[in-house]
Amino acid sequence: MEQKKTVFIERLEEIDKSFYNHFHKYPDDVFSSSGRIEIIGNHLDHNHGSVMVGTIDLSILAVVSPTQDNYIRYVTSSFPEIVIDITSLEFNELQCGTSIAIIKGILYQMKQLGYNIGGCNIYSSTNIFKGAGVSSSAAFENLIGQIMNYYYNDSKIKALERAKISQFAERKYFNKPCGLLDQAGIALGGINYIDFYDVQHPKTKRIEYEFKNYDFVIVNTKDSHSKLVANYSQIIDDMLLIANHYQKDYLIDVDENIFFNEKDELAKAYGERAVGRAVHFFEENKRVKSAFAALINNDEDTFARLIQESGDSSYKLLRNCYVENEEENLPKAINLSKSIIKKGAVRVHGGGFAGTILAFVSKEESREYIRVMRKYYGFKNVRKLNISRYGTRYVGKVNKYLGERESE
Repeated sequence: MEQKKTVFIERLEEIDKSFYNHFHKYPDDVFSSSGRIEIIGNHLDHNHGSVMVGTIDLSILAVVSPTQDNYIRYVTSSFPEIVIDITSLEFNELQCGTSIAIIKGILYQMKQLGYNIGGCNIYSSTNIFKGAGVSSSAAFENLIGQIMNYYYNDSKIKALERAKISQFAERKYFNKPCGLLDQAGIALGGINYIDFYDVQHPKTKRIEYEFKNYDFVIVNTKDSHSKLVANYSQIIDDMLLIANHYQKDYLIDVDENIFFNEKDELAKAYGERAVGRAVHFFEENKRVKSAFAALINNDEDTFARLIQESGDSSYKLLRNCYVENEEENLPKAINLSKSIIKKGAVRVHGGGFAGTILAFVSKEESREYIRVMRKYYGFKNVRKLNISRYGTRYVGKVNKYLGERESE
């Protein structure tokens, strides 16, 4: 009886064949880059707070061969070939918001930091929801950096350095303001507690934990957040208003006791929204530390309570669960989830305003929760997630998994 192929082998066979059809030779190596879930710590990284992030079993899978020329050729199953001359990496404003900008930004920053870059041919496929809050862009950025790291830098560039290179590309070339949570979480892999107080040297603690009583379920509400950059920027601007009132650049450096004593007066000066977002920052930062302690103590019920408190704070104080005058699929999904889940939590996921919600559901309820949510949002848009031990990595030689293939 023929053994059933794993999902990994099925995906690898598909892109291996596609690489051959496009480049007329078989690829050498396999790389992968996972999506991520922001477990708790919503919108804290850009003000140097703490977060908890985990990589998941949704990923970009790529087959690659190095070349001797000065070109990177990138092809996917969904988009035409991208060709980039690595000797011409200057910023082009017209390319903002494109994959070309991300690749060029990563290569440019690597060169600026004294690392080597070179040519290669890449073919990839992904099962990460695009534009829905599980960091397809950060997975892509980390993938490009890791390919360059493996082929041209003897794999000596550490995970957090690769994350910062990715962040540079997204902020300066792609033109999207972002913290370091997504890129760092994916570069590190697994579940990580990250303290961004010193953003140049974040403190990280990997958490080896397998959830026994709860499942993570992600729901794509089918609204893309890719056009909501201004909404994310406003959160940063509002927090900056309060920090600047105290002559600080980031809320992490503001004395929260003074802030809470003065918040009513601050609301008159700067508005309820800005003050509410600052309140969220201070309270969420403490929740992250409590959630970390709960996992260390194997207390999943307390962990679930903290996740729900985080979600409620994002909804009521951070206000990133809806956009005025837009379809409110995300808050509808949250409220529907609350009507189903009796034991667990549900919250906005990632940047918010549109995209995905994350449910932390007791194993007794998860099957029914998934069934109901799929009725409303479609089978492919509701998925139980497993935490992946790996973020972005070199997987191995294609031949190791597929054997020698005969040229057609």
